[in-house]
Amino acid sequence: MFAKYKKPARPSSTAEGAGHPAPVSEVDAAAQQRALARVMRKPGPEVAPPKTPAQTADGDKDVKRRQRLDEIKTEMHSRLLDNLNLSALESAKEHELRAEITSIVSEQLNELGMVLNREDRQTLNVELFDEVTGLGPLEPLLKDPDVNDILVNGPNRVFVERAGKLSLTDVRFKDERHLLRIIDKIVSAVGRRVDESNPYVDARLKDGSRFNAMVPPVAVDGSLVSIRKFKKEKLGIDDLVRFGAFSEEMAAYLQAAVATRLNVIVSGGTGSGKTTTLNALSSFIDDKERILTIEDTAELQLQQVHVGRMESRPPNVEGKGAVTQRDCLRNALRMRPDRIIVGETRGEEVIDMLQAMNTGHDGSMTTIHANNARDAISRLENMVAMAGIEMPLKAVRAQVASAVNLIVQASRLQDGSRRMVSITELTGMEGEVISMQEVFRFQRTGLKPDGTIIGHFTACGVRSHFAERFRQWGYDLPASIYEPIAAE
Repeated sequence: MFAKYKKPARPSSTAEGAGHPAPVSEVDAAAQQRALARVMRKPGPEVAPPKTPAQTADGDKDVKRRQRLDEIKTEMHSRLLDNLNLSALESAKEHELRAEITSIVSEQLNELGMVLNREDRQTLNVELFDEVTGLGPLEPLLKDPDVNDILVNGPNRVFVERAGKLSLTDVRFKDERHLLRIIDKIVSAVGRRVDESNPYVDARLKDGSRFNAMVPPVAVDGSLVSIRKFKKEKLGIDDLVRFGAFSEEMAAYLQAAVATRLNVIVSGGTGSGKTTTLNALSSFIDDKERILTIEDTAELQLQQVHVGRMESRPPNVEGKGAVTQRDCLRNALRMRPDRIIVGETRGEEVIDMLQAMNTGHDGSMTTIHANNARDAISRLENMVAMAGIEMPLKAVRAQVASAVNLIVQASRLQDGSRRMVSITELTGMEGEVISMQEVFRFQRTGLKPDGTIIGHFTACGVRSHFAERFRQWGYDLPASIYEPIAAE
């Protein structure tokens, strides 16, 4: 069966052995065995060569070193809490606190008779500083400007998102108790708690990052933590055009739409860039207008002079004191706003949002989770139904069609890039259906070998339904921006 993989026998050089196969050498036999193994073995991933004893020893040495450092750090942390004046931490300068921690650690190590080399001692001091003042092992990730999201799946698996792609880090917590201590430190700072009776919590870190945690028994394999980092630098329209999020023609159109006070919904999935897009669109709002923002977690960074920011509040440990987005929105309507911006609409506040858009608060904006413009409309309808409002479907759709003018669809593509994949106008009602027209879209044309998506932004060949409104407000866009662009 495997004869074709055998080497032909070499004739003997002696007359005596002529015409007979020569004995197979040890080398030939080994080659034959390898050939047989290739045929018989199922295809599969290449197996890394086994580690040498020296490599194994080095790996074990690193693991033991890390375990020893963790044990020392746990002991030092409890001793630090006994020796540090915790009430003075808030006012202490960073270099003073680092010096104090270094001094206490040195004293305690001497007292315990422990000897560490210089590198381990420096590592211990840095990690203890992060434990006392920050979020322990997560602190370096929070300081990394390239990290957008930090995702913790139990004490031993910490992922980060960079440039839209997830990767596993070498960050570890000592155990589940260590992870729970960090979670409790975060939530207690904002007056909340998380335990078996209240196993999940939302909070905001000092720098504005959004924090969510879920603990056992709801989280089966260890506590789950998600941190959406707060971007200190505000990305403007020019930045997003330069990054390829949308085209200059789309930017000119959006400037006209926002300046002429169209009501805009930014739609998209989780992490698709909805808040970033909303921030950028807000830059087109006139500085003389009064803007009120309503969010669950304050993330919007509006640069206008007259901005009032509101943040909803969950109930306290007794289940009282909640302030919902709907409460904030109702109060906002009494505060003479020119525009209302809701960070995310996802519940019964949709009724008040639609009413505001319909009753003189033109130019209001919000975001919504949906996969495309038509789905965004369906979600609005569903949220109205979930709010318990008894209205015929046609009446709900008429309300939506009257209130919403524009849906901007943001998307995170599979290569990690974020694009504004569609801009769609709502043009009215046709029977019982809301009529819509797509003005711009992102046209995909291919895929590079490295997985990068190839495509271009193009107009859809239809003139804006609001072109006359734009012209009356002084934004007379050239007809050329509505002309489709052929793929290169």
